[in-house]
Amino acid sequence: MTTIGIILGSTRPGRVGPQIAEWIEKTARGRDDADFEVVDIADYALPLFDEPRSPRMGDYAHDHTRAWAAKIGQLDGFVFVTPEYNRSIPAALKNAIDFIYNEWNNKAAGFVGYGSNVSGARAVDHLRHIAGAVQLAAVHTQLHLSLQTDFEQFRTFAPTERHEAALQQLLTEVVTWTDSLAPLRQV
Repeated sequence: MTTIGIILGSTRPGRVGPQIAEWIEKTARGRDDADFEVVDIADYALPLFDEPRSPRMGDYAHDHTRAWAAKIGQLDGFVFVTPEYNRSIPAALKNAIDFIYNEWNNKAAGFVGYGSNVSGARAVDHLRHIAGAVQLAAVHTQLHLSLQTDFEQFRTFAPTERHEAALQQLLTEVVTWTDSLAPLRQV
């Protein structure tokens, strides 16, 4: 069965991203078209990119890179959960993407952004460009969650109902595109 990774893109203490990832996973459990799992980049303790060769070579020198590559390689598609930091994605997420290359190729990606002013829209826009560079196919539907209206006191995630339908559409697109891209991953 298709397995979709919900990539938790922030590593900072006190982050609210885990609440969003858990909501996505809980919602996705009601589906029968794929399996879903949360992948927290913090669990991989990746240093700043330290591989001596290009990730395109797939010849990783470090255990931390091999572990990260193995996890991403097992997954068929992704939903990225990213906050907006200074009008872009967190450095930890960019670093995690940059560590590997082939493991991302020919897979679909959906995006859930969150933040204060524009609900993570600029971070998602940047992430779409980065995804294209590692041959991830970005789906159309994306979610933008506001720290002001989708969180109680900016800390406790309480999404408005309107997000449920958008999340279901995003998940459908990710699974459909992931399955459609499967023949390219077999090459």
